[in-house]
Amino acid sequence: MSWTLVAAVLLATAGLLVLGLLAGRLWLDVRVLAREVDTASRALAEAAGDLAGASRAG
Repeated sequence: MSWTLVAAVLLATAGLLVLGLLAGRLWLDVRVLAREVDTASRALAEAAGDLAGASRAG
């Protein structure tokens, strides 16, 4: 077996492992971002409800 073939397989495997790690990190970051967007959306909805209640009362 040629050493260039072994090197090519090792490089391809390493590249796939790096891509897998990056995909995992991206997935975790997307989950965090989705949680933050949900929190901000709920806060905006609550503020809009408070504003609507204040405008009715005033």
